[in-house]
Amino acid sequence: MSEHSTALHQLSARELGAGYAARGLSPVQVASSVISRVEEREPVLNAMYAFDPREVMRQARESEARWASGRPLSALDGVPVTVKENIARKGIPMPSGTALSNPAIPAQNAPITDRILEAGAVIVGSTTMPDWGMLSSGVSSLHGISRSAWNPEWTTGGSSAGAGAAAAAGYGPLHVGTDIGGSIRLPGGWQALATLKPSAGLIPLDVPYIGRAAGPMGRSVADISLFMSILGQPDLRDYTARPYPAMDWAAELPGVRGLKVALHLDANAGDPVEPEIASAVSAVAEVFAAAGARVQVLAPFIDQGMLDRLDGFWRTRSLADYRELPASEQAKVLDYIAAWCTDGAKFDGAQTIRNFGAIDQMQKATIAATSAYDLVISPVSPMPAFRAEQPMPNPDPHATMSHIGFTVPYNMSGQPAATVNCGFTSDGKPIGVQLSGRVGADDQVLAAASWYESQRPASAVPNWLALD
Repeated sequence: MSEHSTALHQLSARELGAGYAARGLSPVQVASSVISRVEEREPVLNAMYAFDPREVMRQARESEARWASGRPLSALDGVPVTVKENIARKGIPMPSGTALSNPAIPAQNAPITDRILEAGAVIVGSTTMPDWGMLSSGVSSLHGISRSAWNPEWTTGGSSAGAGAAAAAGYGPLHVGTDIGGSIRLPGGWQALATLKPSAGLIPLDVPYIGRAAGPMGRSVADISLFMSILGQPDLRDYTARPYPAMDWAAELPGVRGLKVALHLDANAGDPVEPEIASAVSAVAEVFAAAGARVQVLAPFIDQGMLDRLDGFWRTRSLADYRELPASEQAKVLDYIAAWCTDGAKFDGAQTIRNFGAIDQMQKATIAATSAYDLVISPVSPMPAFRAEQPMPNPDPHATMSHIGFTVPYNMSGQPAATVNCGFTSDGKPIGVQLSGRVGADDQVLAAASWYESQRPASAVPNWLALD
């Protein structure tokens, strides 16, 4: 690969758009560079599920013709993107990470896919996920193991596993993941990415579910903010969508003086925060405080019982799907997932209702605790990336989820939560900080994340060129 083509896959979405407009860059050149990048890294990273270079080039040629005629569809026309495999693309099977026979083949695109295509962006392909999206890793009965672009011995995070690896490795600048307990932010935090789990119903879904969201992942806040101008549009196919006021995705914070900021380091559920992570996240709060923000410590607001009950409900929900399968198909589901969901059988109907009630309890507690603040600063996860072969931080499928105490409350409350890299552990693993805000304040959360991104110390800035 030439030095010039190598540089193209490193360019941001904004740089690509400006280059196309100035006729200094071609969507075909860029697509060719990204294809080469995917082909170079995929034997190790295993981040892509559906990747057809001929289709990528077809889209790129159409984009190039639009730019040549002066009629691009948007600022993202010709910009390479990926979507997670559980986001419907017409005619492309959706196995959701499982090796089950005869996966569903969607008859139409998801709203997200339509918005991307309407903007003229080039879909490079679909990205991998673990079985049913219920793992925080890239371990899948269908795909095998997806690996971190930083070090293939480390997990990608999950369940937007391939999306995280693709974003970090330079498979184009923009990627879409989904998140019901941290599945965008965990790979974001463990791979040094900027991400957003948006407010409930802001980005329309074709399969909405309580706590579920889709959102952008990339290397910079500026890029994912630009992507939100495309993704955050209403669509009647999502019956849970909310009529949010227009948001200013180009908003910038001139400063943070007077901003009410909470520092949250004790989730009171799951594992305690490891010292290196606590130190890095505390340093983020110090950056805000030094610039005039009013920073206070936020006490715990959920408890282990809430997390256990939510985990119990998810097990029962997945058990219902598992039991619909014939024995021959059940045998194809990842052993860890089979053991995890089978535990759902121990809950009777009354306990399942109590477990379901944890969603409301968590929502109420989270909104009540955070409503007085413009921004809440917390870890993404209490631990750094673990081994790629390990399905979860705790390898015991019968143990509760010990790593989502900071992320899952904002799924249940519907509040926006972004991630930015804020440091590295002593052995080089990325450390993500989570920045959350009030429901509907997504543009303000991203503006605050962008401000921190511009103010963070050099030691916290990812060196993406080092991944080449």
